[in-house]
Amino acid sequence: MAGIGIPGVSDKYKTNDLVEGLMKVERIPLTREQDTLETYKTQQSAWRDVNQRMSSLRDSVKSLYSYDNPFNNKLASSSDEYAITADAGRDAAYDSFKIDVITPATADRLLSKEIEKGEEVPEGTYTFKTGDKTVSFKWRGGKIEDFITSLNKRGANTIKASLIGVNKGKKALLIESLKTGADKRLVFEGAALDYAINKEIIRKTASSSTSFGTRQSELSNPAADNISETEQKGIPELSSKRAVVTKNGITVAPRGGAQIKIPSSAAKNENTRIELSFQAGKVQDITKEINEGSDRPDIPNAGSVSFGGITVENMASESGIQEAAPTEPLEEISSNSVLYARNSYGEESEIEIPSQAWTFDEKSGKGQEVKVSLDVKKYPDIASIVIRNRNTGVQLDISALTAYDAKKDLGFEAVHPVSEAGDAVVKYEGITISRPENDIDDIVPGVTLHLTDKTERTATISIKPDTESAKDALIQFVGKYNQTVAEINVLSQNKPEIIEELDYLSSDEKESYQKKLGLFFNDFSLSSAKGSMQRIISAQYRFSESAEVTMLNQIGISTNATNYSGYNPGKMRGYLEIDEKKLDENLKNNLEDIKKIFGYDSDGDLIVDSGIGYLIDKQLTSYVQTGGILANKDSVLNRQIDSTQKKISRLESQLDDKEAELRAKYGQMEGTLNSLERQQEGISNFTKQNQRNN
Repeated sequence: MAGIGIPGVSDKYKTNDLVEGLMKVERIPLTREQDTLETYKTQQSAWRDVNQRMSSLRDSVKSLYSYDNPFNNKLASSSDEYAITADAGRDAAYDSFKIDVITPATADRLLSKEIEKGEEVPEGTYTFKTGDKTVSFKWRGGKIEDFITSLNKRGANTIKASLIGVNKGKKALLIESLKTGADKRLVFEGAALDYAINKEIIRKTASSSTSFGTRQSELSNPAADNISETEQKGIPELSSKRAVVTKNGITVAPRGGAQIKIPSSAAKNENTRIELSFQAGKVQDITKEINEGSDRPDIPNAGSVSFGGITVENMASESGIQEAAPTEPLEEISSNSVLYARNSYGEESEIEIPSQAWTFDEKSGKGQEVKVSLDVKKYPDIASIVIRNRNTGVQLDISALTAYDAKKDLGFEAVHPVSEAGDAVVKYEGITISRPENDIDDIVPGVTLHLTDKTERTATISIKPDTESAKDALIQFVGKYNQTVAEINVLSQNKPEIIEELDYLSSDEKESYQKKLGLFFNDFSLSSAKGSMQRIISAQYRFSESAEVTMLNQIGISTNATNYSGYNPGKMRGYLEIDEKKLDENLKNNLEDIKKIFGYDSDGDLIVDSGIGYLIDKQLTSYVQTGGILANKDSVLNRQIDSTQKKISRLESQLDDKEAELRAKYGQMEGTLNSLERQQEGISNFTKQNQRNN
């Protein structure tokens, strides 16, 4: 409260000092409560720091035994990273495999003839297609630079246009699809088609195709394959005699087949696409006829004669033909594998041409029409198409085989192609595979391949453990553990040297720790937590009889990993150290054992229930979880802080009233004294006046 101030009157009686002295005594309970409040807040901040340290350590150890533990991380390396790289997932197997990149997937990138700067693009509706994506917009006409901006704005992730400087002062328009794959060709429609032809981006071509397999003489017996050797004994061999050329194509009866040579001009053109379709239909299964022995001679019954109610049977004819010995009945054969591409690599080999499996209509007995399209470049050195109808109760009606140049199938071809749309073709362990994209994740389980160029020689992809990420995780764990132990040491002990030993602290951090030193000297919960963690760290974990690593100190992590033999009080505080050389060696040779000592299943229920990581996690959870030890301490302090703040508010109000009361009383007293003093002066002056008059 402000001191007394009376106009014309000075504080000659020291009333303000007197009130302040009295109030200083009155404020002692308030000061005591304020100190208590500050202590509570410091304690609460300290417990929250402990909570943060323990939570951080808990997260670190949890990551060492959970499904996402770093010991399962894999690294993929390539012997030809210029052409192919790989990413290995956690479920990838440690292995190496061979990959040839015959060609990476490409997209259409088409260049125009030279274009003048600022040239006008006529108005119209411009439509561009690539695969199942369409970009279409109305253009009012304007400069080509504005047209490119408008197209790129609408064609994000689908199509892109740009001006490329090809000569001094001259540029060309580059239009490119942003989608790779043979089925993602760039198609122009409407005004875009007219403009593309005018600027010589594309030009019309005469589409030509060649049909083959249209004469009986073109059909030869299909070569034997591995399956033929394992088929049932007595089943008819596949034969071209059961394949007949008709006006609609080729009809292949059960157990029929044919090998049809591809015209050499089509086989040598990597842009050739071969198309055909076929339909399966149910017919009488030939195994039934064979099993019933229909190939034996049919000898008529000898007959009989009847007279007077008496029937006499004739004696059976003696043909001299003995019945064939009974054999195992043949089983019906059903197969959807029909078409094969026969190649020649010095020795002939085949690759099955994938096609849709058919299903039969119950009423008609016909299957749906199956269309097949194959690109020659996916089947290097292809020489012929092989048809094998292994079925015993299915007839195939196959259309004529047609070969054509895929680049000319729409009647247009690029004039100045930078690249043209095509699938990626790779050979994995000798198997030719094609995909429309350069990021392929369905060939090797858990591995994603990234193609950038064709390989000059076979590349080797190796999958190895990622020991670096495991090492980083262990180093992080040791750091988090030591920070937690340091926090506990500072709070539970009253030794200034503990702070000085932490040479990684900044001056501000050291000052902060000085305020918290020994704050919970008598609190058992902190020393209990530290003791439990030390027991877990130093224990043995024999997860199997053959385990070579069962303790943390075996991999170079312990409280004395550097083998210091002298006396050092700091080494007695429980901090962990790392022998990096020993750790590297164990990560290289005993990675699976290290993984197990941090978490393993001890009772066979497929749930981790032991190990350093699991046990520390369990121990710390009791401290940091909702309703845990630290949460209860924080809750108690919250109640104490609230109660103390209420006391402080009440005392402050009482002190304000008391100070106001004292100042009022002493102000009144000073006023009275001043009045008496004035009266005394008046009497004294009156007396002096009388004396002078006499």
